[in-house]
Amino acid sequence: MSLPPQFLDELRARVALSDLIGKRMRLVRSNREWKGLCPFHNEKSPSFTVNDQKGFFHCFGCGAHGDAIGFLMQHDRLGFMEAVEQLAGQVGLEVPQATPEDRQRYEKRKSLYDLTEAAGRFFESQLAAPAGRAARDYFTRRGLDGETIARFRLGYAPADAQALLAHLKAEGFEEADILEVGLARRPDDGRAPYAFFRNRVIFPVADSRGRVVAFGARLLEGEGPKYVNSPDGPLFHKGQLLYGLSRARQAAGQGHAVVVAEGYMDVIALVRAGFEAAVAPLGTALTEAQAQELWKVAREPVLCFDGDGAGKRAAWRAVDRVLPLLKPDHSVRVAFLPEGEDPDSLIAAGGMPAMRSVLEASQPLSQVVFDHEVADHRLDAPEGRAGLQAALDAQARRIEDRAVQDYYFRHFRDRLEETFPRRRQTAGEGRAWNGRRRGNEPPPGPRPTGIGARRDADFVPSVLLAALLHHPALFDELDEHLGMIAFADAKLDALKRATLERLCVPPGLDSEGVRLHLSQTGHAPALQRLLNQRLFTRAPFARADASEDGARDGCRHLWRQWATRRMRDELKEASRALAAEPTEANLARFRALRLQAEREESGDGDMGYR
Repeated sequence: MSLPPQFLDELRARVALSDLIGKRMRLVRSNREWKGLCPFHNEKSPSFTVNDQKGFFHCFGCGAHGDAIGFLMQHDRLGFMEAVEQLAGQVGLEVPQATPEDRQRYEKRKSLYDLTEAAGRFFESQLAAPAGRAARDYFTRRGLDGETIARFRLGYAPADAQALLAHLKAEGFEEADILEVGLARRPDDGRAPYAFFRNRVIFPVADSRGRVVAFGARLLEGEGPKYVNSPDGPLFHKGQLLYGLSRARQAAGQGHAVVVAEGYMDVIALVRAGFEAAVAPLGTALTEAQAQELWKVAREPVLCFDGDGAGKRAAWRAVDRVLPLLKPDHSVRVAFLPEGEDPDSLIAAGGMPAMRSVLEASQPLSQVVFDHEVADHRLDAPEGRAGLQAALDAQARRIEDRAVQDYYFRHFRDRLEETFPRRRQTAGEGRAWNGRRRGNEPPPGPRPTGIGARRDADFVPSVLLAALLHHPALFDELDEHLGMIAFADAKLDALKRATLERLCVPPGLDSEGVRLHLSQTGHAPALQRLLNQRLFTRAPFARADASEDGARDGCRHLWRQWATRRMRDELKEASRALAAEPTEANLARFRALRLQAEREESGDGDMGYR
């Protein structure tokens, strides 16, 4: 919903920015401003300032900048409307509603939040009541003390099927609403509704803002499924939320690693041991929506699984879902516990160090994919190795982001070369290559990528980087492509990384400001070497005096040349592999590459340029 500018201005005016930020980090008065260590990057001397008069914060180290809404979005990992609603509640402003219907829906949801909160308090009170003794004993056997029970708001649902409904109705809630949020069910035969949770210990599930929206429950005794969750409803969708998410968002902002466990008790054990940013899916394998929620909190959360066969199968299901969603700087790592252990039992036996060692041994997602495919192929014959390569290529091809996909292709090829190195021939061996090579003629291999000879390996990235330095407005178009091509020259590659890092954070700098920043941070020699007349003679569109549109068109043309050359090289390599080993896998790869090349050359593809 769009909000009136006047409301946002009033909201910003009422918020004392130093008070808001000062509740989350230490600030020290410095003349008219406040200073502190930046919460968005590691630093030893304060470069983070807060100005109440101007209503913004700014870090001179990493460039973080914004107002009260922006701070909550970045630090507390909130969405825009979540940040607005939180600030409005703190300063006593009502968030305007667009229409009477919107207002009615808003009030309805608000009353449902009140309902689930009231149910949570009822379950807590029942745990402390005489009827909750068996539930208290269960938590005691699991090693939980009163402080932990209170912190996680654990409770008990009594066996009486009418107790919860009677309590909520006495509190003024309607039966229809109780049914709508899944706290009760109505039998098909028309009898009175009954409580959904009965004789179970209760784990309240909160949304990203910490509001109770659902419950997980474990059966104490009797028949029925061991664990159940609230059904999906207006406040809760099981596949989109994670247990412990609101606490994890805060902890991740304070530097804690995000750990994804498998169950409620695992999360509680991890948090008690000091792993404050622990979360868990709600009784299912990690979903695509949950992965996206995790990436709002951390760039590389650790998925932690049991080390037995079931745990490894669960790990692969999660990896299988996450792989297509990967994007630059957003992935997962996978950790396996010792067989027969879960986080709860491991921490009980070995404490925090035992769990830390498991997390430190976590594997990147690419390693998990590689190991999974290796285990599924025979590697003692060429056909099996070719099948492995085809399977790895197929996995890489599932990644939707073109830049990440390209790097996965390269990574898997490098790993295959390390695992099955080609036999190097000595001079004078004279063995024919496919019946054609003689004497000391070198075997064919992939041609260097890029435009021109090997001595020109840095030409394409040099032109793109020069154009970006002179026209920072092209950042959104060139960022991904510069990330795909590494400079052979290490200093130029460092210059490229520094440029992209500076341009990806606000406030935006003009060309002169970017080059001044790079010169002041030790890249002056590389800048001077990059921006030379020889380069601009060959690529005049990258000059400072070229128009932005001219630079954009020139870069697009150059990129298409590079992408076309890369595609042709891959196709030739696939053709040679097919001639050497005419397997089904090599034939499938050759056909797929040829089809892709035909599509891109006919204009149906974009050569990776967006």
